[in-house]
Amino acid sequence: MGKRLYVGNLPYAVNDERLLEIFSEVGTVSSAQVILDRNTGRSKGFGFVEMSTEEEAQAAIEKLNQQEIDGRNIVVNEARPSTGRTRSFSDRSRGFRSYR
Repeated sequence: MGKRLYVGNLPYAVNDERLLEIFSEVGTVSSAQVILDRNTGRSKGFGFVEMSTEEEAQAAIEKLNQQEIDGRNIVVNEARPSTGRTRSFSDRSRGFRSYR
């Protein structure tokens, strides 16, 4: 089974294809995705890469973490499982005030 990696501090010009190209130099990439802002369609400066094996993922971390890509030192580490976001708003944030 593959291993999913988080890639941060990406230059905003890096797209999915360029991310795939960078990680393909280390091993077999199952998928590469730069996360885009849903409103603007522009890169958020991070993405995820799935390497085919645990060994290739570890090699990618060792070789690419803190490597300079287009003037920025990228961060590469194991992706954490998604916990799902929940939003909580206090009454004050919705404009309600409490009078006691």
